Amino acid sequence: MNTIVERFKKIQSNITSSNADKPVNIIAVSKTFSLDHIQPLIDYGHLHFGENKVQEASAKWSEEKKKNKNLRLHMIGKLQSNKAKDAVKLFDYIHSVDNQKLADALAKHQKILNKNLEYFIQVNIANEIQKSGIPVNELDAFYNYCVNEINLKVIGLMVIPPIDQSADKYFKLLNELNKSLALQNMSMGMSADYIEAIKYGSNFVRIGSSIFGSRS
Repeated sequence: MNTIVERFKKIQSNITSSNADKPVNIIAVSKTFSLDHIQPLIDYGHLHFGENKVQEASAKWSEEKKKNKNLRLHMIGKLQSNKAKDAVKLFDYIHSVDNQKLADALAKHQKILNKNLEYFIQVNIANEIQKSGIPVNELDAFYNYCVNEINLKVIGLMVIPPIDQSADKYFKLLNELNKSLALQNMSMGMSADYIEAIKYGSNFVRIGSSIFGSRS
């Protein structure tokens, strides 16, 4: 069996052992890897893949998605509003809705293209200057705007905790914020901390290097 598939099955097994209280979607983060490298996992039947650049994703996945209608592509990186149209064309989920200009652009293009995506609002949970995301104190207003004024299908919140601190308290806080908005999904947890994230209710985990190996 291919190494990538073996690693993937190990992660599935770890998740099963974690006794999650709901099914967990593994987003195989395939950014920077060629389709040839990813192919064994597609052939194995996995459907959820994550990319962080629209241009790279478009070159890599456009044909593949025509062939395999069940593939689900997740935009997990910073998205500029001028790339919203291309993102709506290609992706099924956007995890990084982090400002009103972007939300407006996404709403506009999904209407034009007659396509309904599913969205996560990215929260800047530790108020890090270098990080994108909605500050916690603006989250309620932004969520209401996205859902009630421009009709985005927001299914949950997304977070990238600070790398130099224990992720636990941030996962716990996101879980509380998610519940306060009565949302059912959370996008949090990566290769190093996905089991921790699942403990706090995450059901979309973004895993790259533990599946595909280290990036060159």
